[in-house]
Amino acid sequence: MDAVRVALLREVLAGTEWLGATRRFAAVLRGSVVSHGGGLLLVGSARYEPWHLAAHLADEAAWSGTPELAPTLVRHRPRPSDPAHLAVGLGRIEAARRGETLLVATPAGDAPLLERVSDARRAGVTILALGPGGAELTALAHETLAVPDGSPLDLDTVQHLVSAAAGEALPPTRGRRRLRDRLSRLAERLTAPPPPAW
Repeated sequence: MDAVRVALLREVLAGTEWLGATRRFAAVLRGSVVSHGGGLLLVGSARYEPWHLAAHLADEAAWSGTPELAPTLVRHRPRPSDPAHLAVGLGRIEAARRGETLLVATPAGDAPLLERVSDARRAGVTILALGPGGAELTALAHETLAVPDGSPLDLDTVQHLVSAAAGEALPPTRGRRRLRDRLSRLAERLTAPPPPAW
């Protein structure tokens, strides 16, 4: 789905909960990977690999100048003959650590996947879930965007909205700023050269 179709879809969805929900979820996704400097892992179930979402996030990363959005697609059964970017197996989730983000996009989670997600959460990985909103995965996730069965939008359409919103520039935040942001701005002012004296 190209940018024009996404724009038309957004017009159709204006006034519904979907626009706000996908933008909030995308903002959490973008904020998580940008604040930690990247490390986005994307996984589905053994029956559903989110290839399409991986491709759209990679495109949005390039177009928005936000390389942190480019995900590593984690596959359940990669083959040794697969190209390097398609040969990342579930062991990558086991190796994930604090500062990384794991996006689980699947219509149904399975027990082995949920166990790995649980281990990753204990290791400090930020867990985001996109799918029907099953109780076990929702309980593990820091943020969930539920796409229940029978909803007016399917999972693939919601993925288009999320990836497009993740690539958009975030509005400036108001209210409390993070301590690190304030310290960074102070350091920039202190190390900046003095203004020219005319």
